[in-house]
Amino acid sequence: MKKGDKAKVSPELTGENDWIEGEVIDIEKNPFKGIVIAIKDKLGRIFFGEDKYFLPV
Repeated sequence: MKKGDKAKVSPELTGENDWIEGEVIDIEKNPFKGIVIAIKDKLGRIFFGEDKYFLPV
């Protein structure tokens, strides 16, 4: 995944009922968590967390 790609984030991370789709706005290598991805959905909400919670669309 790279910035600008579409991705879905798991309900495990968001607390929502369904997967949320958005655009990848940031990817960073965190020394404690590994790869951390941030996406922004169509409502302007930003979700971020470990890459294991994200799927490419």
